[in-house]
Amino acid sequence: MTVSDEAKAVHSAYPAVDLHADTLMWTRWLGYDLHTRHTPPLPLAAFGGHVDIPRMREGGMSAQFFGLVSLPLREKGAGLGRAVDEQIDALHEAIERRPGALRLVKHADEILACDREGRISALLGIEGAHALEGNLDRIDHFARRGVRYLGLLHFSANEAGFPAYGRGRRDERGLTPWGRELVARCEAASVLVDLAHINRQGFLDACELATRPPIVSHTGVLGAFEHWRNIGDDQLRAVADKGGCVGVIFCPRYVGGDGLGPVVKHLLHILDVVGEDVPALGSDWDGFIVPTSPLKDPTGLPRLTEALLAAKVPERVIGKILRLNVLRVLGEA
Repeated sequence: MTVSDEAKAVHSAYPAVDLHADTLMWTRWLGYDLHTRHTPPLPLAAFGGHVDIPRMREGGMSAQFFGLVSLPLREKGAGLGRAVDEQIDALHEAIERRPGALRLVKHADEILACDREGRISALLGIEGAHALEGNLDRIDHFARRGVRYLGLLHFSANEAGFPAYGRGRRDERGLTPWGRELVARCEAASVLVDLAHINRQGFLDACELATRPPIVSHTGVLGAFEHWRNIGDDQLRAVADKGGCVGVIFCPRYVGGDGLGPVVKHLLHILDVVGEDVPALGSDWDGFIVPTSPLKDPTGLPRLTEALLAAKVPERVIGKILRLNVLRVLGEA
């Protein structure tokens, strides 16, 4: 797809913010260098190697939320929280090597400052409360280290509740008492509650409890494609009612096919159901997925802007999808 001058101008005016990429897992595991442009060796850019600073710059990105995972990275005898701390350490090491290229930030105004300085903003989010190891005080530790959101669940049950899919799945059960307290502790620490991967009842419980905007960092929507990974219109409304936002994933398996069309379909469905203040980007790059081919890495993001313009989405609304909804939620949190 050729990117028009109009799309380039819109994309330049609203440099993108993505809610979820698991790149630091590969940095911590394999020494993956954020400062080096990579070409993934596997067919279709399978599983990882999607994100680095050169390609973020080429794709017109402003900021990337890096998901911090624990369960796949746990070594024998090591705690789950340690795996998260080591990924944060890996980000700090990358920043120290080239501080003019990358900065760890927490707030929306810091992202704007980095935009002016020509630096990429890095933000942190934990994928799964397993990393707390049952200790609510750990959320304060991670907040001090810069974590801005906590996903309550991942692919297995934990002290907070039950996954939408995976080990310990129990669809009829909602948040546990510990999980309910965790929502309050996150809000007290100015950590956003992320509802990716949690089952429907726990999702709705968390939204009912929320006094600050929740997010769904990476997901599809059932109204665009039926899949266990995706959320329903009632869940969209629950997030919207609390002022939150929902990042659309770039995985063909979850959006219903390869290409830009399925991704745009999910974004349009969110617009139709809950309006322009909710949709955002939640790629899941580097998260053991094969991304849709036009969005196999950040360099494809201007094509998404072109596709949204072709779908008659107004420039102002595209700006909200690309960045402004996430910046608003960060500010309100």
